[in-house]
Order: sequence, then structure tokens, then C-alpha cells
Amino acid sequence: MKSNFEFLNRYWPVLAQLGANAENYLYSDPNACIYKLGMFAERLVQEILVFEHMDAPKTDNTHANRIRLLKRAGLLPPEIDNTLYILRKTRNSAVHAGTDSVDEAKTLLSMAYNLAVWYMETYGDWEYIAGDFVMPEEVHHADLKSVIEDQEKKIAELSQKLAQVTTAVSGTTQKERAKRGETVSSMMQWNEAQTRCLIDEQLRKAGWEADTINLRYSKGIRPVKGRNIAISEWPTNSAFYKNGYADYAFFIGEKLVALMDAKRASEDVASTIDVQVKDYAKHIKEEHSKYVINSWDDYQVPFLFASNGRAFLEQLRTKSGIWFLDARKSTNQSYPIRNWFSPSDLEEKLSQDIDKANETLVTYSDSFMEDPKGLNLRDYQIRAISKTTEAIISGKRTALLAMATGTGKTRTVLGLIYKMLESKRFKRILFLVDRVSLGEQAMDTFKDVKLKDLMTLDEIYEIKDIDDNEINLETKVSVSTVQGLLKRTILSETPDLMPGAFDLIIVDEAHRGYILDREMTEEEILYANQDDYMSKYKQVIEYFDAVKIALTATPALHTAEIFGEPIFTYSYREAVIDGWLVDHDPPYIINTDFIENNVKFKKGETLAQYDPNTNELINGSKLEDEMDFDVSEFNKKIVLPDHTRKVLEEISNYINPESIEKTLIFAVNDNHADCIVDTLRDIYKPYGISNEAIMKITGKTAGGNKKKILQVIKQFKNNQYPNIAVTVDLLTTGIDVPAICNLVFMRKINSRILFEQMLGRATRLCPEIGKTHFDIFDAVRVYEDLDSTSGMKSVSINKTMAELLEELFRNSEENKQPVKDRILARLQRKNNDLTSAQKYDISERLSGIDLKTYVHRLKSCTQDGFIERCKKDRDFLLWVDSLKGKKKGYFYSEKADILKETTRGYGSTEKPEDYLDAFTKFVNENKDKIEAIRIACTKPSDMTRAQLKEMKLVLDKENFTETSLNEATSAVTNAHIVADIIAHVRNAVLKTPLFNHDERVEAAFSKLIASHRFNKMQLDLLEKIKTYMLHESILNTETFEAPVFKMEGGFARFNKKFGGNLIEIIREINTYIYEGAA
Repeated sequence: MKSNFEFLNRYWPVLAQLGANAENYLYSDPNACIYKLGMFAERLVQEILVFEHMDAPKTDNTHANRIRLLKRAGLLPPEIDNTLYILRKTRNSAVHAGTDSVDEAKTLLSMAYNLAVWYMETYGDWEYIAGDFVMPEEVHHADLKSVIEDQEKKIAELSQKLAQVTTAVSGTTQKERAKRGETVSSMMQWNEAQTRCLIDEQLRKAGWEADTINLRYSKGIRPVKGRNIAISEWPTNSAFYKNGYADYAFFIGEKLVALMDAKRASEDVASTIDVQVKDYAKHIKEEHSKYVINSWDDYQVPFLFASNGRAFLEQLRTKSGIWFLDARKSTNQSYPIRNWFSPSDLEEKLSQDIDKANETLVTYSDSFMEDPKGLNLRDYQIRAISKTTEAIISGKRTALLAMATGTGKTRTVLGLIYKMLESKRFKRILFLVDRVSLGEQAMDTFKDVKLKDLMTLDEIYEIKDIDDNEINLETKVSVSTVQGLLKRTILSETPDLMPGAFDLIIVDEAHRGYILDREMTEEEILYANQDDYMSKYKQVIEYFDAVKIALTATPALHTAEIFGEPIFTYSYREAVIDGWLVDHDPPYIINTDFIENNVKFKKGETLAQYDPNTNELINGSKLEDEMDFDVSEFNKKIVLPDHTRKVLEEISNYINPESIEKTLIFAVNDNHADCIVDTLRDIYKPYGISNEAIMKITGKTAGGNKKKILQVIKQFKNNQYPNIAVTVDLLTTGIDVPAICNLVFMRKINSRILFEQMLGRATRLCPEIGKTHFDIFDAVRVYEDLDSTSGMKSVSINKTMAELLEELFRNSEENKQPVKDRILARLQRKNNDLTSAQKYDISERLSGIDLKTYVHRLKSCTQDGFIERCKKDRDFLLWVDSLKGKKKGYFYSEKADILKETTRGYGSTEKPEDYLDAFTKFVNENKDKIEAIRIACTKPSDMTRAQLKEMKLVLDKENFTETSLNEATSAVTNAHIVADIIAHVRNAVLKTPLFNHDERVEAAFSKLIASHRFNKMQLDLLEKIKTYMLHESILNTETFEAPVFKMEGGFARFNKKFGGNLIEIIREINTYIYEGAA
């Protein structure tokens, strides 16, 4: 009989021999068969590593770690990973114990065949169509021993060396192969025995005793105290299917807690619960009633499952995953979970009454949130928690809160966590961050902020620090990184965290992982690329069966795909208008000849080049063509020290490194950051400025030591020095340093999300230093490209060769010239980056011509000819695109730049006069259309806070802000103007003179006091009101709800002290401020 593994001889004869060898041992020695299948799986993993040009683990180079390496690279779909795990574990068992089970060996042999087919269809030939597996027959012939010996000899000879194999798919990319592997795996058929084998292993990983062959009801297996057993083929009185046998019955001790039906991998899973499993749960046999713990309507079992052993895929939603139903409540719906619950998970679910907990949550008092000596949350933070509470009570499993950077997301989270724990709605909460520094910052808040009886969250509940790996039942709050959880769940062979470990997960900075325009951090080495990060981020989020609440300042499309659209939004502009964040003045635009006109090198000029392969700066030969670099390529493709110095010399005129105002500079990369630090220190040296005032803070600071980096960040936040920090990505997200007053962009970025996060570093209030605004210094034209008026700009992502070819081959009437141009351009770039060996290999494949000539011939083809040629050469084109060239260096030039006048950015207008004219035009055109503008012009004393906010938001949408209007007016009049928005509107319409707001307020209160005879108590109160009004535009009864007045009794008490005349006094003050200006 021909071996099932014969087809592997085409590329991998050793695998074919190992498979055939296992078949021959099936009946005579099942243990040996299982052992050979383990060898087969190990060799297959080694073959993949060689094919993918991946190095084996440098330390502890075991089969398990090699599997983990492939899994981390995203090359092993879950079913394949599980099969490899099963073959490895059973091989070890065969060595140490041995069961001599022919039935088990048969199942494993068929699973190894599936593995072989997956391997051929992924790494061998995408056109290959496998036949059905045929179980070997038991044969008795005298020479079987010699046949096996011959096979063993061949295996020994073939196993001497692992060599690179060229197959039909050698021209594909790793990304394409990973995608192909997923597709093949999802389409594979697993029979019932294989499915049960997969499920058994999954259950064992989750803490259940499971063995569908041996732990079977018909073999006398019954529930036992102290054991958690999944007993197979449990009989019920249901006449629905298979004489009423449930595939698995789950017992915690002697308590029947769940039933499960196992389907073949190709069958629908979702509907199984609603029909079969529900029926089993209603018809428990009388003799088994002692195992029933309660009844819920007609159900005698609380939890129901259905599975086909396949990992959950959204595209195959009803035909994959583990479907779960809590049958204790009739309105509960079944839903897919990613992993099995452990016995303790189900015990916790049994002890939980969500309806009762929701009732407590509804009536729970929020008074602790407003305590001035405690949490002291702002109104929008309380509203965010309220909206979240409503979502949880309504049964939502996910919710997204969009709150601007600097609006106190961590403090909001603290209030939310405390409310959920105190109301007992949730038992264990995970606060998930993506960087250790963010976790440390959260822990500081949890340890410092008083909540109840002057106690912090850390003192009330047990909190596990980000470095603490142990999580137990007493732990109420855990802080962890995505990376840390990956290692303990998805990437672990034996996860120590089960899906029920947490019932609420709060995700901080939920947009992270979707920032494409940045360098990968040290902590992200775990991921192959951004797509890989996004995939694993989603896997971690979905691993746990918990309610998920996400917070972000910058919602991205991907964020909404996981968590839904925001249930609450509080934008940066709203926060500025409400006075909780500071606005920025019009940016300082640094102008130089290089920025405006690019850096140009003529044909014949020489240009030095840094070679990273030798770490040398070599003098280049004369240029054969002109070269042109724009600002986005500065310090990436070309280093220009004179340009860097001139930009920094100009910026140094505006920044004092000994002031209390901090500065953050964004560099292109770590080398650029070093250059900026050195140059700035040299610029400030004549002034006696300490080198400690200027410091680089990146992932490579202190040799990459994370604890020391955190210390430096805390120094930047709390100490005088460093005053100027230069970073790449480390300080772009979530780090809170309120004293930052200057942002310097020396790095061009394309990501809107990243840009907003960078701006968010400087938006926080800092009354200790009198911070009123922050300044932006733009040396790369980033602000005008990503200005707030332009909306979210899409990130430009280069398409792969595979994607371009797919677009080229797509049948459509559209012109293919743009795709042709991009393919040719991609090949040209590749040609410039090839090593000598790669050029030789290409020449061999092209029968002696080089890639440049090949591209030239392609270019001369007609559109139809080009398409046909690309179809014919598809494998070659993909192979060329996959070649990794020599390390890229950069050009270096001492060419002198010319500094030009620094200007200010006023949105779409360049001059302050134009900006003010545009404002005057807009206000006059809308004075009768927008009610708030009309009131500001006719009766500002009657304006409410809501109307003022409405007017500010309307103007803000047109890019007219108070700070920009003041800056423009100051520039035009050559006088320092700090007027409020109402004054600017009245000036635009009524031509009333502009005075500084504080002058108006001082004059108004002087006029009021001169017009009345107030006693000392009333004068003191007026002084408080005046101090408040120096920072506010309007005064009304709502004003006295502010904490500063509310603490003294609010409006009622103030009104009483003014003899019931406070409303008239308020009206008089407003009239003097705007209508009777000084």
C-alpha cells in the first residue's frame, strides 16, 4: 500500500520517510508510531525555519522554542499550532510512559497527515490538491522488520543536513505565506476523532482532565470530589441526537456545571447550542440528579458550550470558535469565546449575580467623585463614568471613551474602577497599557489619590504592580502591558491566565498599535511589524471573557472596529474652551533655503555617504545625475549638520533652558537626537548653561535600561534639569509633564494620530508656573500639512509587489499606467539596493541580463504586453521584491543653509492682517445667523456659559481661536493684546476698541465699587469674584457653581451676603466690562 505521505517526496524526502515509517509502526508498535510522528513534526518545524531564513533560538534551542518562534512570527495558524503541540506532547509521553493505544496512534497519524497537507499547500505548491487520508491496513509479512530498518537508514542519511529547498512558492513573501497558511488551515476538514483530540488538548490546557477515549462514561468514569473532569459521552434523556449523549459533561468535583457538543470542523457551531445542547440541559437523567446544583426555568445545567476545535475567525463566525451560553437567564445570548474557561472561571461565574450587581450599580452614590479633598473629578469626567455605567447596565460588552490628551483619563479610570469594585459589579479588573512607563504612571495615581476616609485605591484594595506576575483571587486590580499578557496567554504553551481571570478590562491609549509613522520601540520587538502588533493586540483583548472599556485621545478606524464608536467624546477644543487645557499660539514657522527649495546637488558634485555595514563615512564619487532631497528626507536619507545648527540657533532665541518652562524636541531617530543634543549644548555653552539642562530621552537612553529611562522621565517631570528633552517616540504618548510649554518639530510625520498625540504633550494646565498657552516651533512643515482644519489625513502606506500585481491583474476598464509606473519604480529602487551576490542570482535567472535592462524592457511594453509579461514573471517579481538588500546608509553634506525670517502660522492665511480680515468677514456674515454672536454684539451681559461655549466652538471650526486672534492683533498693532473672544467679536462688528481683558475687569470692578457703598465683607467677596473673572469671559449665576465658590455655599450664600441683590450686581459688572469699557 502506498504511503499517505508519498507526496512529500517532491520536496522533502525525509518528511516522506518519517511519515511512512510511522505508518509501518502503527499496529506493531503504536508507541514507536507516535514517537516517529513527533519526529515528523519536529523536522517540519526545522524545515519552515530554513525556508523562512529564520535563525533558531540562540539559547535553549528546543523544539518547543522553535515552535514558539514561528508562532510569534504569525506563521502558525491555531489549528496547526495545536497539532504540533499535541504531536510533541504525545511523543514525550510515548518515551516516558507509553500507552500502546492503536486508536490514539490512528488519530495522531491522521492529524500528522493534515499537517503534511497544510505544509505542502503553504510551502510547496499552492496548486496542489491533496487526496483523502487512507488509514493503513494491518499487514503481516516477514520482511516488515527489514522494511522499517531500510526506512530508518534512509532517514538517518537524509537527516544529516537541513538545506534550503526551492519550491513552487519560493518567489512569495513571508506575509503572503502566512496569509496562505491561514487560508489553508481554515479550509481543512477535521473528522470527529481529530476534533475531539484537539478539544481534549485545549481543555487540558484550561485545567480540566479530558481524554475522550479513556475518560468516557461507558468506561465507568464518574464525577469525583476534588477532581475537575470533562467526561465524554454523558447520557441524557434527550431523544434529539445520538441517543441523548452529550459529547462532554463538565464536573467540578461532583457538581455538573456545563455540557458541550463537539462538531466536525466543517459544521456550524453557533446553532448547536440553541438546539442540541439546550435539549441535553433540559433532560438530565433522574439517576444523575444528585449532580445537578440548581435549575433555571427548564435548564438543569447552568453553562452550555459547542465547539469544533477550530480557532475563532470572524469571517467564519458561526463555523468556528467556542460558543458559550449562560443558560441561567432566558434573555442571555450565546457568543463566541476564544479559549476554554477553567474550573475556577466557571465557579466564579456561578457565584456572580449580574442582575443584582447592576441594581447596586444603578443606586450607587457618585458623591465620592466630587469630594474636593479626594478624587475631585470634573463634570465631563463624571459624565464619562456615567455613560460607561449606562453602557454596562444595558449589557454592552465593549465601550470606547474618546477624551483629549491631558483631560485626566487616568483619574477618570480611577473613579470608574473604584465605583465598579465598591458596587461589586466586577471582581477583578485589568488596566491594560502598552508601555511600562504608562503603567508606572497609573500606579502612581492609584497610590497617591485619596478616595475614601483619606485612603487610596492601593490601600483599600490589593493591586498588582506592572512588574508583579502573580495574580490571585484576592487581587482586585492588575496593571499590565500588552507585551506581558502576550507572553502569559497567546504565546505561552501553558497559559497561567485563563479567559475568566478578569471580568473588566480597561484599555489605556487604545489607539496604540495603529500608529504607522514611527520607529518600533524596544518593547515592540515582540512583533514582526505593525500589522502583527495590531493582530496580537486584538488577540489579547479578545482572549479574556470580560467587559472591555477603552480610552483614547485619538480614535482610529481600527479602534472603533474593536470597541465600537465612542459612547462619550470630550475633544481637545472643548477642553480648551472649558478652560481645562491650554491652547497653542500660532506656530513659529522656521524658514531656511533648504526647507523652502530642497537640497540640490548637481551632476558632477561629490557627496559623502555613511556605510552602516562598515560604520565608515566614505567620500562619494562624482554624481552621475542630479540629486534632490526635500525636508521629509532630512536626517533620514541625508544628514545636514549646518541646516540643523541654523534651525536650532533660531529656536534658541525663543527658549531659555534655565526657565521653569520645559521644552520637548521631536527628532527623526536616535542619531538625530544625539546630534540635536550636542548642537544645542554647543549653542548654549557661551552662556554657561549646564549640559544637564539638555538631554536625550529615547529607548536607547542609559543603554536601554527601562528603570533608568523611567528615572530620567521622572527627572524631566519633577526636577529643574533636564529642561530640554529630545525624543523620538518615547514621550509621544501618555507621559504627563504639565510644565512642557514648547514643542519643537524637527521630524516630518504623516500620521494624524501621532501628530495629535505629540501636541497633547503640551496641552496640560500648569498653574504652578503660570502656564497660559504653549508654543510650537515647526522646522519641517508638519503643522501646515496636518493642521486641525484639514481633518484626518490618511497615512500613505507603500503597497507590496503582491498587492500591486493583484491590482494590475484585476479585470477592470481603468487605466493601468499608474500601477505600471509604481511596479517599475519599485523595481528601480530594488536595483539600487542589491548586493553583488543578489545581482549575480538575478542575472542567472534572467539568462545573463541585469535587472536594470529587464526593467527597461518592461517599460517599453504596451499595457497589455506589460500585464502578460508580469503574469508570466509573477514568481520572479515576487522573489526579487522579497530580497533583503544591504543595510541602507545615508548621505552626508556640510553644504551651508541660509536662515530666513521666522513667520507665524495662521491657518490658511499667511499674514496676521489677512487672518483678522477673515475673522471680521466671518463674524459680520454670521452675526444674524448665529444667536450667540448676536447676543455678544447686543447684550453680552445676558450671555450664558452654554451660549459662550457654542460661539467658541463655531469660531473654532473656522480656526478662529482666542489665542490666535490675540497673537495676530498684537503683531498688527505692535502692542501686547490679551482680550477675550467676546471683545474680539464686538470689535469686529461694532468697532469697539480692544483692551486687555484684565484691564477691562479691573476697570469694571473699580466703577462698580465707586457706584455703591459696600461693607468690608462684601468687598472681600467682590475681590474673589474679580480674581475669578480675570480668567473668565462672563459672570452669571452659574459661575457660583464653580468649586471656588461652591465651597463657600454657592450662589445662595453669596446672594444673602449682598442682601439679595447679587443678580443685579452681576448684570452691572457685565455691563461695565463690555458696554462701559474703560
